[in-house]
Amino acid sequence: MSRRFTRNHASKAKPSLYEEVTARIIADLEAGTFPWAQPWAAGSSDARLGLPRNAATGRTYSGINVLILWAQLFDRGFASQRWLTFRQATAMGATVRKGERGVGVCYADTFIPKDRRSEPTDPAAAQGDRHEASAVPFLRRYVVFNVAQCEGLPDRCIASAPALPEPRIVPEAEALARATLADIRHGGDQAFYAPREDVVCLPPQSAFFDQINYYRTLFHELGHWTGHHRRLNRDQSGAFGSTLYAAEELVAEVTTAFVCSSLSIVPTVRHADYIGSWIDVLRADNRAIFRAASQASKAADFLLAFRAPVSANADDQAQHSPDA
Repeated sequence: MSRRFTRNHASKAKPSLYEEVTARIIADLEAGTFPWAQPWAAGSSDARLGLPRNAATGRTYSGINVLILWAQLFDRGFASQRWLTFRQATAMGATVRKGERGVGVCYADTFIPKDRRSEPTDPAAAQGDRHEASAVPFLRRYVVFNVAQCEGLPDRCIASAPALPEPRIVPEAEALARATLADIRHGGDQAFYAPREDVVCLPPQSAFFDQINYYRTLFHELGHWTGHHRRLNRDQSGAFGSTLYAAEELVAEVTTAFVCSSLSIVPTVRHADYIGSWIDVLRADNRAIFRAASQASKAADFLLAFRAPVSANADDQAQHSPDA
């Protein structure tokens, strides 16, 4: 009887945040929906392209929070990418309408347990390294609401977005690619990044049936380029077909979506044939999508920081503050 109670109790245990989000994304992939790209093409919302942003602070969300909020944006038909907490709405003299359901997003941080909080004897010691080694990561859920669920917000929080430019030749995308100083070579009929030579190879733009795909492909390969050991130092040693290779492709896919949306280019899936390997990665590790989204945010920030005249990575760490 004791054993039966334990088994039944375990079966009713609430899934962790990692399991909940991963299960949702696996279900989307199995249904042929790509959370970082497909909704834009579906035309189910008139929300402006870009990253979700906190309406009170102006900061963009990053990592897994982007995928969570994008999914809710299209599932629920919101016309704005601006979100805020109940407390932030109240502080601005606004209210969340009765009965509205918020969206659970993630607050990621670290803490140092009491038994590891020993002071270094040498003040000049590498405290940063010690802190990193002792810190324990944790994930906490908090709730945000779309501005469409609120009443009484200031006009600045709900201002309509300007019309999008016609996407073909995108000067900002051209300027960003040049500013990276990446070794980008054109020719042939294949697109790839060669880590050993640190070279991005692309067909000429004229070779693309839909020329906007040139930019999507370019930023996918530049997503890989950010992982070089001299930059963000991701492990790119995986052979084709391996779990490590699939994980890096997933990072590059999501990086492309983040960068393209910031440049008003509709993201699409460049490597849909990898869907099976992505699902295998997510099933084997329920934290893999969190890791991939976090690495993709870092890669996108790295690339977008080359934009002039302002850097795109100053206000992007919204998940590091519950009220960001």
